[in-house]
Amino acid sequence: MQSNALPAAVQPGFLKIMHDATGYAGGYLVTNSWGRPLECRLSSSVAPNKVQQILYGRTLEEFLHAELIGKTLIEKTSTAVHLLIVDAPATLAMRERLDVPVLLLEPADAPPWPCPEGGDYAVHANVSTKGRLLRSAAHQADAERIDALLAMLDRSFDLSEPFLRVREAMMEYRKMGGSQRAA
Repeated sequence: MQSNALPAAVQPGFLKIMHDATGYAGGYLVTNSWGRPLECRLSSSVAPNKVQQILYGRTLEEFLHAELIGKTLIEKTSTAVHLLIVDAPATLAMRERLDVPVLLLEPADAPPWPCPEGGDYAVHANVSTKGRLLRSAAHQADAERIDALLAMLDRSFDLSEPFLRVREAMMEYRKMGGSQRAA
């Protein structure tokens, strides 16, 4: 159960899932309150087969993002986070699997994303970052905690920037021969 007490210093986590012709891969970066890396984990690529695509149907993306890749990366990380920030709507489902508030960073130049399963988003706009920070409206109880945690971050910390670092690390990992496996 999540404690109501705020940490002395907030440690945000940034979870990115990428999809290409080879499958899905994830990267997870935990930073301190001004963006310096504390821990990083990368997954190998997973490719769902046709049977899995049929069986999971429209829930396949959420399963891959939140359960198979995201949950695994977070469980293997030894550094606890106080706030998880994701950059894909399917990954917002991590909130159902963690006792930590989860925000979705919607790029500033993108059209508004539809909320999975016909839900709704709530906007947190008290941070200077490139894009909008959204949370599932189903987690109204997280609102005050999210605002307090965001206020603890360094004012110059652009929350979109760690996703660029994670993406670059994932690309480098692939160049170095990051393995692939079936889901």
